[in-house]
Amino acid sequence: MQNGTIQINADLQQFIQKFEPSKFKILTRGIEIRGIYDLHGSMLRANAIIDKMGLNLSVSHNAEMLSYKGFEVLSL
Repeated sequence: MQNGTIQINADLQQFIQKFEPSKFKILTRGIEIRGIYDLHGSMLRANAIIDKMGLNLSVSHNAEMLSYKGFEVLSL
């Protein structure tokens, strides 16, 4: 964090450009993607993008995130 802003690393920037989420929130270690209708399919697609591009990221999801149809993409 610098001057009150969060810096997004290069891997995360590449992921955002490829995945093109309509709603996301920047976190300290990554992003939180919300409002996904096909949550399972979107998580599979996110993992496929990460694997294909060799990004140093992971997809995280828990029961609380299910309530707002979201998941996180975090830097490792």
